[in-house]
Amino acid sequence: MTLGPDPAGRRHGEATVALGLGSNLGDRLSSLRHGWAAVCALAGVRPLDRSGIWETAYVGPGGPQPPYLNACARIATSLEPRELLAALQRIERGCGRPPATHLQPRPLDLDILLFGDRLVREPDLVIPHPRLRDRAFVLEPLAELDPGLILPDSGLTVGAVRAIIRAAGGPPVRPLPGGTLAWDGSDG
Repeated sequence: MTLGPDPAGRRHGEATVALGLGSNLGDRLSSLRHGWAAVCALAGVRPLDRSGIWETAYVGPGGPQPPYLNACARIATSLEPRELLAALQRIERGCGRPPATHLQPRPLDLDILLFGDRLVREPDLVIPHPRLRDRAFVLEPLAELDPGLILPDSGLTVGAVRAIIRAAGGPPVRPLPGGTLAWDGSDG
């Protein structure tokens, strides 16, 4: 017997996952689009929705870096967190990201932000993403998808955390006019 979708649109055995996508090298928009298309093509993954594209200055340690384009997306997946992480890292490498470029300029960065309501604490995989609540460039596009989404490690909504970040100021995050992960501007 096959179970149909639950009221949230998930199929039996699937989790809803929020992803962050970023790029600050080369053709940033093309890299994001290639990355999203590759995620959508993964076995065990169904795309649900995606934000517009946002631009921001680099936020982090080290020297200056080119500005980033960022987006968030939600998928339904039957993959386990570690399987999804491995698949995302393969996509990053396929889009030209060299190994060991954490906090370095890169053509594509794919992060697992949330994995349903799961909490994962492993040396190389922490979910929710450990810096999610500190990054306007993640909170703005994530709130575009669902400001009422509850962060399982704090009980706060994405919209509430975004309001805290906005009040604190920081580097400007602005929507890229007409920026979409779809090649032709459609919902693909």
